[in-house]
Amino acid sequence: MRLIAFIVAVLLLAGRAEAKTTYVTADRLLDVRTGRMIEGPLVTIVDGKVAAVGSLAASTIPAGSEVVSLDGVTLLPGLIDMHVHLDSPADIGGYRGLEYGDRFWSVLQVAHALKTLEAGFTTVRNVGSDAWNDVGLRQAIDEGRIPGPRVVTAAYALGATGGHCDSTYFPPSMEERSAFTVDSPDEGRRRVREVRKYGAQVIKICATGGVFSRNTEPGQQQLTLGEMRAIVEEARMWGLKVAAHAHGAAGIKAAILAGVDTIEHASLIDEEGIRLAVRHGAFLSMDIYNTDYTQAEGRRNGVLEDNLRKDREIGEIQRENFRRALRAGARMVYGTDAGIYPHGDNAKQFAVMVRYGATPLQAIQSATVNAAEALGQKGQVGEVVEGAWGDLVGVRGDPLADVTVLERPVFVMKGGEVVRRP
Repeated sequence: MRLIAFIVAVLLLAGRAEAKTTYVTADRLLDVRTGRMIEGPLVTIVDGKVAAVGSLAASTIPAGSEVVSLDGVTLLPGLIDMHVHLDSPADIGGYRGLEYGDRFWSVLQVAHALKTLEAGFTTVRNVGSDAWNDVGLRQAIDEGRIPGPRVVTAAYALGATGGHCDSTYFPPSMEERSAFTVDSPDEGRRRVREVRKYGAQVIKICATGGVFSRNTEPGQQQLTLGEMRAIVEEARMWGLKVAAHAHGAAGIKAAILAGVDTIEHASLIDEEGIRLAVRHGAFLSMDIYNTDYTQAEGRRNGVLEDNLRKDREIGEIQRENFRRALRAGARMVYGTDAGIYPHGDNAKQFAVMVRYGATPLQAIQSATVNAAEALGQKGQVGEVVEGAWGDLVGVRGDPLADVTVLERPVFVMKGGEVVRRP
């Protein structure tokens, strides 16, 4: 009995005749781990997960089966963006956000999630949102009430009083502050417990100042090594990974030594920081596309000149440091900071990564197998292998020859359900 018929027979014998089975065929499938193209693939998806990956020529599809035929299409696994802010619209910056009510942002994220999914990103990590917006979004998506990618939620980011993750735009009379500041190791432990209690699946900290906050500089370290270590230890105890917003060299090194899993931005990383990242296996999530958008559209969107100044100062430095870190063997994951630029344009970063030294395969791996490993979801997402979610993206052309084809997916499937088809 041939493989496909055997799989179906086993399911029937197990009393699962109601299982939904879909067969997907295409011209080619990219094995993102090896870079090998599989000609004439047949991907069998049962109840949302990959049951088999084989050859159409060597298989028999049972009569009456649901078949998705994608002539002229190259398949890849669903893509992963490790740094998004789904409740943030790119075209509202600075003080313009005060024009809108508190629930405005939670409504907008629904459309942003759909745009992201249709762009081929079937899994994202939302590293910081207000009002538990990302947690509510994840719950609605997981229950099938709205369409969107799988969302790994950080909820509120943790940072120092007056630092990048605090509220820094208002005078003392308004008493605006983050409810999740950290000013001691014990406070860090308590904040981890609080955000986990209400839905955080990853802990986000702000180790340094930032570009789009007021009264902070990207190079400033803003959490101590002791505070970061306490946060990481507490997160580990609860089975959570930690992501650190860290632009400055000192904050990057402290975060790596504290055991942080992913360094976000890593703009001003120095040679010692690169060596530490390689030695400790920390992933770098370097958002090297979005400066193109912020410098072109930021002023029109209301972004303050001081924020645009910081963006200009570190943009090219970050890109060159990406090149240096990649050459040194640092592990890269694909993080774009979507929300700083429009949602749905996530794939535009692939071309910038290639321009600054990555091969197309390295860029694709950062958004697939590398990202899956950094999430702790190896074998579940980021690959088309038996047991993984049935997440597929189809493009016309060869992404190893022209990575920009990923900006124009013609087919998207999440968990065996078609989201976009030619």
